Amino acid sequence: MKNSHPEEVFPIVDEEGNTIGEALRSVCHDGKSMLLHPVVHLHVFNSYGELFLQKRSLAKDILPGKWDTSVGGHISPGESVTDALYREASEELGMKNFIPVFAGRYLWKSSFERELVNSFTTTTDEIPVINHDEIEEGKFWPLQEINENIGKNIFTPNFVHEYKMLIITFSHTIKEQK
Repeated sequence: MKNSHPEEVFPIVDEEGNTIGEALRSVCHDGKSMLLHPVVHLHVFNSYGELFLQKRSLAKDILPGKWDTSVGGHISPGESVTDALYREASEELGMKNFIPVFAGRYLWKSSFERELVNSFTTTTDEIPVINHDEIEEGKFWPLQEINENIGKNIFTPNFVHEYKMLIITFSHTIKEQK
């Protein structure tokens, strides 16, 4: 996800992900329109079952400096979910060769926006190459350390929600695959 400017355009979708229009980023994030726009999330695990988290750039307009999903970004108009996932993974972490596993889709609503989140996981021992224009820092976290830090206001609310909803299930699957 690039540092944005007000001219960035997002597709507007219905709850099934069908495009029904377009709107400026500033309108989608104004806290009034609540136009539903699609995003992708990728949760990157290593073979030890640790989860890579990114610390959002201090230049971000939303939740700067908070720890967040490994990769996350908006889908561009006309772009497929898969293409957006690979573009964002490449832009943020330099990752190009990974196999995404679809984890689910859900609606996320905060005080300033509504997103249709398309969530994926992958397991790799490739070391992410952080794009410092996008991310302040990043590291692999043991799940126990994430659990111990929930509620301490260091993670984005969306990450905590998704982690509780999906990641706990993923961690059981990863352990079973070892």
